[in-house]
Amino acid sequence: MEFAELIPTPRVDGVALHRPSHAAVEGTLCLTGHHLILSSRRGGAEELWLLHANVDAIDRRRRDPGRILKQGSPGTPRPLVRAQCDQYNCWLLHGGFCLSAFMSQTFCEVLRTLRRALSTLDSITLMYPFFYRPMFEVVEDGWHSFLPEQEFEHYSSATSEWRLSYVNKEFAVCPSYPPIVTVPKSIDDEALRKVAAFRHGGRFPVLSYYHKKNGMVIMRSGQPLTGTNGRRCKEDEKLINATLRAGKRGYIIDTRSLNVAQQARAKGGGFEQEAHYPQWRRIHKSIERYHILQESLIKLVEACNDQTHNMDRWLSKLEASNWLTHIKEILTTACLVAQCIDREGASVLIHGTEGTDSTLQVTSLAQIILEPRSRTVRGFEALLEREWLQAGHPFQQRCAQSAYCSSKQKWEAPVFLLFLDCVWQILRQFPCSFEFNESFLIMLFEHAYASQFGTFLGNSESERCKLKLQQKTMSLWSWVNRPSELSKFTNPLFEANNLVIWPSVAPQSLQLWEGVFLRWNRSSKYLDEAYEEMVNIIEYNKELQAKVNILRRQLAELETDDGMQESP
Repeated sequence: MEFAELIPTPRVDGVALHRPSHAAVEGTLCLTGHHLILSSRRGGAEELWLLHANVDAIDRRRRDPGRILKQGSPGTPRPLVRAQCDQYNCWLLHGGFCLSAFMSQTFCEVLRTLRRALSTLDSITLMYPFFYRPMFEVVEDGWHSFLPEQEFEHYSSATSEWRLSYVNKEFAVCPSYPPIVTVPKSIDDEALRKVAAFRHGGRFPVLSYYHKKNGMVIMRSGQPLTGTNGRRCKEDEKLINATLRAGKRGYIIDTRSLNVAQQARAKGGGFEQEAHYPQWRRIHKSIERYHILQESLIKLVEACNDQTHNMDRWLSKLEASNWLTHIKEILTTACLVAQCIDREGASVLIHGTEGTDSTLQVTSLAQIILEPRSRTVRGFEALLEREWLQAGHPFQQRCAQSAYCSSKQKWEAPVFLLFLDCVWQILRQFPCSFEFNESFLIMLFEHAYASQFGTFLGNSESERCKLKLQQKTMSLWSWVNRPSELSKFTNPLFEANNLVIWPSVAPQSLQLWEGVFLRWNRSSKYLDEAYEEMVNIIEYNKELQAKVNILRRQLAELETDDGMQESP
């Protein structure tokens, strides 16, 4: 398919970009196969490049000068084209919140047609990352920055009880697992194949995290396929028990309610029976999934974008969205896992149904609480690679559309956004313990939904291999880890903290992530100025500290010289 065939009207003049607390910028709007581009007539003005993948819906409406423009003269309402984007800002093409221009019905239909075509592409290879060519020097191949062998080295020196298995090198055992996984050394590959047949989607238990302090581990998997007849698998029981120390017990954290787990058993799924896993205690911690999360996001975004609410109405809308409730549920479960590992000295197995959504949220957050390395930039990138990308989170499905799309798909859900929100909650409570800042998390959110890089394409490592992403697209990490970019995402308050951090999950401690949900509703000018002043103070403090150290050395030298002169 040639995108040019869908663009009979490639440009429109008289477009204005409107942003809160900024002067309007006028220019020409150009339409390409992948972008909407606003080029300003004003010298020095920055161009706006908006990927079509950012646009969830396009509406043609009639403007209300009083409510929308707040500056139009009375008269016949004129057409208005609205493109709503998944970074949670409303784009109004022709007289609105962000972009405005007098557009014809033809141009509106062109936008709609192109958006529909892009949303129903037969091949991922027609998406923008396959056409993008970087304009920067590539100093690091991000595709090879966090390989399983490299990650294994971080804890292989502390234990000899685990090994790398290549049983899935052709993706034949588990299509959503990477080719290399970490498993107990006492379990051979043939046993792994039998366990895979007993677990949902072939997702047999694998190592997620090793706690060097006491040797306890976090494992993750899919649900066991016990069914109503209580099917069991001796190899599965042996694998899980192989992670326990003598005289120790373990915990199985099921991210479903007991009722949901029992319903799954009636459909062939299920959960571990106490009689077959006597050394393990099962705990159910319900974390919502799929359409419930998507509906929660939609309600939250609608509430945030409507600035006509009074205080009572706003608080009511915020509560009705249940977004912060989901945050609390996820963080509570992650804290429980961390407590089992660090305080009770017990290993943990985590799973829900598939083991690709809430399971990964919990394993990742537990590591951020327990492991200082996960709170550094490269450590967090490694965590995303290991626990999300290589672990088989279906980014292509979950992040296909966002809050504004009218055609809802059952597999769409803001699972990754919820995880990033949870990380932000912890970062806000421990602002000096993270090497990265809020901008880093927002950047990851944006690229998960629409990006020029191939990192978040596909639903698994198997799909990414078939698409040959390493050969045909650029890794996000190749761009992020350049010193010029990394400086934007570094936290100036960071001081290495080797302790376990325990975030509060009390309702009073959880806040709406304004940097994502309200960033287009208020000016960031004063926050930016305050941030710059903070950076300046920190740099000045470092300079003073360096001078103090020099003076101390000089004083020590003078005292030494005086002592030598006074001695007979």
